[in-house]
Amino acid sequence: MIPDDLDLRQLTADIKAALGPGEPVGYLRGKSVMRNLLVDRKGYSELEAEELIDTLELNGFLRFLGDPSERSVADSQWEISPHP
Repeated sequence: MIPDDLDLRQLTADIKAALGPGEPVGYLRGKSVMRNLLVDRKGYSELEAEELIDTLELNGFLRFLGDPSERSVADSQWEISPHP
């Protein structure tokens, strides 16, 4: 369960700071990298981390720059911005 008082901006900034330049790449790979980061560094369960990544994406903090349904752009990068 995601706490109501969780600071999504700060969580996004933490994710961005933990990743290297140009990371993550690929829609599913990128989501997995970010989810695993939350599990390993923040102590969330895999389900909680998956829900958080989805929440960040739905709220505009995370944005995939390609089209995951088209193979030619499925390896695009993610934009990670604490200011959606």
